Amino acid sequence: MRRGRLFLIGVLILTTILMVSSLGVCAKKTIRIGYAAPSLMDEGQVAIREGAYVTAKKFGWAFTTTDAERDASKQINQIESLLARGIDALVFVPVDSAALTVSVEKANKLGIPVITIDRKTTGGKLLLTVQSDNYLAGKQAGEYMVKLLKRKYGEPKGLVLELQGALGTNVAQLRGKGFNDVMAKYSDIKVISKPTNWYPDKGAAITEDILTAHPELDGIYWHSDCIGAGVVPALERLGKLKLIGEPGHIFLVGIDGTRVMLGYIREKKVDATMSQPLLDHGKVALEFLRAHFQGEAIPTSGLVIEPGALWSPAHIQMVNTGPLINLATTPVDLTNVDDPRLWGNMKKK
Repeated sequence: MRRGRLFLIGVLILTTILMVSSLGVCAKKTIRIGYAAPSLMDEGQVAIREGAYVTAKKFGWAFTTTDAERDASKQINQIESLLARGIDALVFVPVDSAALTVSVEKANKLGIPVITIDRKTTGGKLLLTVQSDNYLAGKQAGEYMVKLLKRKYGEPKGLVLELQGALGTNVAQLRGKGFNDVMAKYSDIKVISKPTNWYPDKGAAITEDILTAHPELDGIYWHSDCIGAGVVPALERLGKLKLIGEPGHIFLVGIDGTRVMLGYIREKKVDATMSQPLLDHGKVALEFLRAHFQGEAIPTSGLVIEPGALWSPAHIQMVNTGPLINLATTPVDLTNVDDPRLWGNMKKK
């Protein structure tokens, strides 16, 4: 990583291990990166891949991308093909954390370093996992929802629908736990939780069913703005979408910070989203990978600080698969929706 980023290990402040020279392994040959995307129909996954691609190009590395189209079996086969082509490192976002463990184990046997982004696998040895702090995002969403309910009732109470992602991923599990740990503090807030497997149409259908059974619904929290992209139009069709400040407004809070969701916030249709630093996911992953190729050890604890970065400080911890870095998320509402550092504000190419 560039000069100025620091690692804090315990109480010691160390200069960043990623301030490496241009000599060494990276300079001896063209590094070949295999990047296995879970779905390039997802705006967030496109942003993650873009950050990795731009960084690889800067380093002079070859970069091959596959698209699993949300199919775990297809992703396993694609990774098998990448490994057979003799890549030097595998970087991917698992479609399913458990299923893709087999791919990591295969790469481990071949001695090929593996980095996962956005979510980890349940097993195998990973050089690193780079993800948003999903627990923090859920917690921030919960705190924002409580603030809205207090504003409405004068106290924390009400009925909230939680539209969960794919519960087989640690992302959905952490976003759910962060949110529900906040909700558990308030006995007068009831949460109805329903899985969507990240599908917008399923989120829309569940929302319609819940509103039919519970027309008094106060708020909806979705684990991903891709789910919210189906919910907002559904509310419009049902005549249930009232703008912020209007009578009958259903509080809408999510996670991701997509371009579409930032637009909804500007239009006062959605209250807030917890934005991920998605463009930096791939960048950070490949900078750590370059450090590895230079013979540097990946830290297993501490903080990463980069002045001016929305994701800073990031926390590093050791998990069952290896080191994991959690990049901080940013609550976004009408007060900061136009911040150019938000990935949802990136210019389309």
